[in-house]
Amino acid sequence: MIVAADYPFLDLMWTMIVFVAWIIWIWMVIVVLGDVFRRRDASGAKKVVWTLFIIFLPLLGVLAYLIANGDGMAERNVRQAQAQKAEMDEYVRSVAGSGGAAAEIERAKGLLESGAITQAEFDAIKAKALA
Repeated sequence: MIVAADYPFLDLMWTMIVFVAWIIWIWMVIVVLGDVFRRRDASGAKKVVWTLFIIFLPLLGVLAYLIANGDGMAERNVRQAQAQKAEMDEYVRSVAGSGGAAAEIERAKGLLESGAITQAEFDAIKAKALA
């Protein structure tokens, strides 16, 4: 059984540093492999070569990919973020409606003043908008 006296504080700190470095390393490999497969400008053979290079010589493969394609990774991430923002903006515009109850009542008032609808129809539209 391990007790506190058998595992000193500095050994605990070193273990934590190694564990965090290991997690960062795994995250880097995932990000690089994700970028390899997300690329549209690379052929399938090129993706296979990069993947094998990263799997069989991980440190060298990841560092080589980051050196060779680091700028491209940043550009692809920016383009993806912009595309997601544009999709989100379009979705918000599509579900936001046309200005709410006040805008609907204002349109109905314009129709009433132009004679397109009667006062009873205006009152029904107003009640529906306010409900």
